[in-house]
Amino acid sequence: MGLLDSFGMLVSSVIASMVLLVFGIISYFITVFIVQVGAGLAGYSPGGDFVALSAAILATGAIVAGSTPIAITE
Repeated sequence: MGLLDSFGMLVSSVIASMVLLVFGIISYFITVFIVQVGAGLAGYSPGGDFVALSAAILATGAIVAGSTPIAITE
């Protein structure tokens, strides 16, 4: 029974990893759109490489901040 439980946990971990990867990609594309629109509203016209870099940094920061547990001290 232990082997089947371990296999089930492995499958659920793989599925969770795939879902998180898809959400990360979607988050990146949304962030690219937000950076482009924000730069346009500010009167800038950055190149695609700068938009991609800034979106990658912002998306990575959001993912890391969302996965970091909050430590509450009493």
